[in-house]
Amino acid sequence: MATLRETKERIASVRNTLKITSAMKLVASAKLRKAQRSIESLRPYQQALGEILSELCSPAAGAATPVDDGISAPVPEPAGTATALRPEAEAKPRGRVALVCISSNTSLCGAFNANVIRKTMAILNRLDTKPDIYAFGRKVGDALRRAGYPIERDCSAMVQNCNYDRVEEFALHLLDLHRSGVLDKVYLIYTGFVSTSRQEIRVEQFLPYGKEEVVESKLFIVEPSAESLVSELRPQVLALRLYAALLDSAAAEQAARTMAMQTASDNAENLLSELSLEYNKCRQQRITDEILDLAGGSAGE
Repeated sequence: MATLRETKERIASVRNTLKITSAMKLVASAKLRKAQRSIESLRPYQQALGEILSELCSPAAGAATPVDDGISAPVPEPAGTATALRPEAEAKPRGRVALVCISSNTSLCGAFNANVIRKTMAILNRLDTKPDIYAFGRKVGDALRRAGYPIERDCSAMVQNCNYDRVEEFALHLLDLHRSGVLDKVYLIYTGFVSTSRQEIRVEQFLPYGKEEVVESKLFIVEPSAESLVSELRPQVLALRLYAALLDSAAAEQAARTMAMQTASDNAENLLSELSLEYNKCRQQRITDEILDLAGGSAGE
């Protein structure tokens, strides 16, 4: 049995831990509300642009395309096929798959990062060739490097500071690689926010996005042409989709951290109750032993 002093020191340690977890829960709750407000303010604009694009391209052009785990790599074109364009496009074969994996930079958020890593590894194991991996978040990037998968580009800074201009620049970079034939398909892997107690892993096709064929709209009068409007809208919609996925992942991360800190606080309170009971028992036993010693000494006299 632990001594009275050891129990007292452990009670103080658990109390300090409880203060930390309670503070982290409050901070995570505040960040969650901020992320939710950002998503709610972005969603009407994103939906409106998506509806316009779907009217001009195809019914599915304005919505995210969820896919199952059966992602397969396209067959590369034979060597010697003419490729466009930029130096990085010439250095690599055409028709590769790219994975944009979104996790967090920090831990203490339950199974949030582990779920993204597990889903990404399951997809990678089904691919015949290694895809280009873009890591949004240090946790998924470090895990994939340890597993032997090279990271094409580390975008962890965008997770910590989700700036739309930087996200748009990256989305246009992917669109450029897709149009040049370097990338055949691009998939998003991230955690979507459902509620504070529930988050779900989502795998969505980011590119190609909608059909290239443009049709005349029956709802809108388009000037100067539908083709020019689609060419302007498509990059914006893609940038908004990636930005929304990052915000959704941030909200899911803070929700997972809120629940994890709530669980930790509850466990700390339960442990504190047990330690307090043990401390009182030890203290009472010590007092009883002293009384018996005094009583025994008095009887001996």
